[in-house]
Amino acid sequence: MSQVEESIEVRVPVHTAYNQWTQFESFPEFMDGVERIEQRTDTLTHWVTKVGGQAREFDAEITEQVPDERVAWTTVGGEARQAGVVTFHRIQDDTTKVMLQMDFDPNGVAETVGDKLGFVKRQVSGDLRRFKEFMEARRAETGAWRGQV
Repeated sequence: MSQVEESIEVRVPVHTAYNQWTQFESFPEFMDGVERIEQRTDTLTHWVTKVGGQAREFDAEITEQVPDERVAWTTVGGEARQAGVVTFHRIQDDTTKVMLQMDFDPNGVAETVGDKLGFVKRQVSGDLRRFKEFMEARRAETGAWRGQV
């Protein structure tokens, strides 16, 4: 298993950043390589990705969700093996630190080499940067799910 940890400060309140993060179907707007996410139940999502020419489909289950604090997940089926958590930390009333930690199992030679070359770390860093840009341009979430898992 490989690990990546990245964080970024976003100039929106904690509840705004958290609310947007619960809108999984909007992830393709800021996550490079994510083509589509379908919210199947409150805790199950289906992902369609294409990264580095490699198409993958998998299901992910939300294992923990605490409003304004954290969302944790693990894959439960398909072509990817990963687990992670994103946490939200109040810096100021209008600034949130978003921290993402992820464990993943590279699949095959290409993914293993890409991992060793830091591709996944750069991917996560870029996704967080695009999330920041997405949120700061809007200054509001596109929706929210405030349930607890």
